[in-house]
Amino acid sequence: MRRLTPWPQRILILLGIGFIWCLSLSYFILSSTDLEVISGTKGNRLREHGAAQLGAKRTEDLMKTITKFVDDLLTIVEVKVETSDDSLPPPTPAPMRDYKGELQALQVRMAAETEKGHMRKEIIKELRSDKLHLQQELARLEELLKRLAEKEDQLIKSENQIKEEENCPLPPMDGYPQCEEKLEWMKAMWKSDPCYSSNGVNGSLCSMIIYLSEVELWCPVLPGRVVPPALTDDSEDSVVSGPAVVRDSLEGLYSFLEKRTQFHWIHQRVQSMEEVWVKAGRSLSAKYKLTGREAKQILVHPGLVTDESGFRMVEAAFSGGPLGELVQWSDLISTLYILGHHLHLSASLPDLREILGINTGSCPPRNHKVAVNLIYTDIVGLGQIKNVLGQSWIKYRCMIRVLDSFGTEPDFNHGAWAGSHNLKCSWGGLNLIPMQFYTMFPHTPDNTFLGFVVERQLSSQEAEQLQSTRRQNQALVYGKRAKFWEGKKAYLDLIHKHLEIHGTVERSDPALVPSYVKNHGIIKGTEVQTLLSQSKVFVGLSFPYEGPAPLEAIANGCVFLNPRLHPPQSSLNSEFFKGKPNIREVTSQHPYAEAIGEPYVWMVDMDNSTDVERALTAILNQTIEPYLPYEFTCEGMLQRVNILIEKQDFCNGPVSWPPLSALQVVMAETGTSCKQVCQKAGLICEPAFFPRLNSAEDLAKYSVDCRTSESSDSYVVLPAYNSTSKQCLFQSDPLLFSCVRSDESLIRICPCRDYIKDQIALCKACV
Repeated sequence: MRRLTPWPQRILILLGIGFIWCLSLSYFILSSTDLEVISGTKGNRLREHGAAQLGAKRTEDLMKTITKFVDDLLTIVEVKVETSDDSLPPPTPAPMRDYKGELQALQVRMAAETEKGHMRKEIIKELRSDKLHLQQELARLEELLKRLAEKEDQLIKSENQIKEEENCPLPPMDGYPQCEEKLEWMKAMWKSDPCYSSNGVNGSLCSMIIYLSEVELWCPVLPGRVVPPALTDDSEDSVVSGPAVVRDSLEGLYSFLEKRTQFHWIHQRVQSMEEVWVKAGRSLSAKYKLTGREAKQILVHPGLVTDESGFRMVEAAFSGGPLGELVQWSDLISTLYILGHHLHLSASLPDLREILGINTGSCPPRNHKVAVNLIYTDIVGLGQIKNVLGQSWIKYRCMIRVLDSFGTEPDFNHGAWAGSHNLKCSWGGLNLIPMQFYTMFPHTPDNTFLGFVVERQLSSQEAEQLQSTRRQNQALVYGKRAKFWEGKKAYLDLIHKHLEIHGTVERSDPALVPSYVKNHGIIKGTEVQTLLSQSKVFVGLSFPYEGPAPLEAIANGCVFLNPRLHPPQSSLNSEFFKGKPNIREVTSQHPYAEAIGEPYVWMVDMDNSTDVERALTAILNQTIEPYLPYEFTCEGMLQRVNILIEKQDFCNGPVSWPPLSALQVVMAETGTSCKQVCQKAGLICEPAFFPRLNSAEDLAKYSVDCRTSESSDSYVVLPAYNSTSKQCLFQSDPLLFSCVRSDESLIRICPCRDYIKDQIALCKACV
């Protein structure tokens, strides 16, 4: 047999070394992978274990392939040696290693290591299984301990209950015939409504007796228990309010106003005017005797600001929306509080239910309801109050005062009359006494004038700042909405020839605002005051109707340009007034300002350039001082509201206010209303006096000779006199007394009274 030549021998040796190196590398890879599986973090064990198994599988397959290849190679070499040519000289002997044996030994070692890896995996698997089992056992033990603790608590409660029941023997049942029956019901049903447990019932006899004796009043009070104060009075609704004392701060209001988002705008206005309100309260106290008044319990529920109403008035107030109603509510709240009354403010239906003591569960309210004396609300709020109270709202009917910006006339208020005379609307048919509707302006004497305060009432610091403000040759336009400016360019161009024009307009549609207008956007009230103090003219655009702003302008010494309306606007011809419960005709943008007249208010026809030029020339040639009617000052509102609270009474019998000494009877011509005839005589129609003229005996005192008389509910102009038949007609339905209606065939008999200048709601004898 011939030996291998040196060259093939070297190649074989190198190949063997290379194969051994590859096998070693695979071994180390396998070992590393296995170690990583064992030492991996707990959160990644399953994922890494899977990867390691896959790596081991691939390595094992590779080793089998290499081993087979080496075996085949050695076989080929051996065959080659045996069949080689012996003629060549033998090479120098070289030691030959048993590479196949080494590879086989290596395979044995690798198999052993692989077996160790399998053992490690099995150990890890068993450890994990043990851990899971221990966790399950721990959870079972914890649950067992919890149940044992609950049983222990129940045993303790049971023992306490036994002791408690031993200490709660039933008191004598004299005068409480249903107590035992109620106790039996309570034992079985106390879990039927969570309100019982919230009132202290816990299943024990003692807690049930306490509840049934102190909350629902079916049982006698246990000996040693303190009787709740509300039970010591004979009347459920009686509350001792004490005297009304004029307050020197509005701080007590802020905690509630801050908590309710519905009152955020109101809170800002109330707080900004506190100094002026306090000063006005002191001034009124110094002028008039305000002692001896009882502090009333007053519910204030502005329905329009509640979320349930859907009007979103508060959100709109901060983005240029209408402010009239919010201004009036702010000033009413401030007035009532300064006058010393107890206010219960409601901003939602839950607030309303709580104040009125309306029960929404099986239990009656623990705190007895507030014994309200007066309720201020609006038409939306009145509907909410009716829904909350149900039929029992009738009990509160005479206490209601409805804030009603534009007024409600008697025939619209009377549900049956409105229905039969095609006057029915969503805001009417409430069947209240018409004087229970409180208006922003004194535009209809059938309602009561509540009013508001013009914001010219500045603090001392603000007043000092404005004194240094110089009036410029400029005009400020009344209109925060861009749509109010539409179609007014020719009118504004004419004014711009004389004055620089400023505006406080939303920026939603700038194309409607002329380019020469210096627009300040929606700004704070104090900034508007500054602009008015700088301006000579406040320019009306014919809309919005009857807002507070024109009076603020006049109070700042700025003349109001008041557009006439052709034809006069009413619910009969205006989309804006459609649905309002009246047919009052609005002859200008601001009828109250129209009555103030020149030099503070100038009427103009916007489409008549000559008329506008005439007014502007006169305004620029005059100098006026700021003017504000007393009824729109803080002190004027305090005076008016105080007398209305003390004197105006719709709950107790015949009307006794205003005093009868103020009555002046005037006969109107046919076709003339009482409002017109009283106004012509320098007086005002007083609907409270109608019952004093509603009989032949009453009229005889005023030299009215009734040959015959008849009562009827077919007219809204009664009492009246038929000059042809000498017959007197009297009103059989007191809700149909009206100052504003007339008849072509009847002479109206009108109750008029005098009034204090700039305080039209009060007669001279009323103060």
